[in-house]
Amino acid sequence: MATQSEKQTNRRDFLYVATGAVGAVGAAAVAWPLIDQMNPDASVLALASIEFDLSSVGVGESVTIKWRGFPVFVRHRTPEEIEEARAVPLDALKDPETDAQRVKEGHEEWLIMIANCTHLGCVPVGEAGEYDGWFCPCHGSHYDTAGRIRKGPAPKNLVVPEYQFLSDTVVQIG
Repeated sequence: MATQSEKQTNRRDFLYVATGAVGAVGAAAVAWPLIDQMNPDASVLALASIEFDLSSVGVGESVTIKWRGFPVFVRHRTPEEIEEARAVPLDALKDPETDAQRVKEGHEEWLIMIANCTHLGCVPVGEAGEYDGWFCPCHGSHYDTAGRIRKGPAPKNLVVPEYQFLSDTVVQIG
């Protein structure tokens, strides 16, 4: 003969569920400060993007600004520098990238790059080296007028950060 058994809920079952719920809330209360402390500091968030007025930079001049703790080169290139950068064949480059890929369309005269050598993070010297671009004196990396590595131990071109032109004279980096 088959018997039917019904599960009766009792106080002990309630205590198991209540203890588990209190334990879960307690674990979340302990974990929250540990996870929250990994969020970026307010000073870092303030530097997430910056706006820079380009009107003070003349043709053929460079300035170095700070963004997210990194130096950033802003170069107002001459027409000769632009033509020189466009004339370089891609097979002559260690890290092939055209000049057009490194600048914004309609603003080709402005070159914006993070000013850290891709070899060991040194800051290259502007308007120097064999290609009239940038030269890293620490280990001898030479970059051309588009910030592309041409000679030396650096494996990659100078990094172009995300940026956009808000107007003809204001750029937002980040």
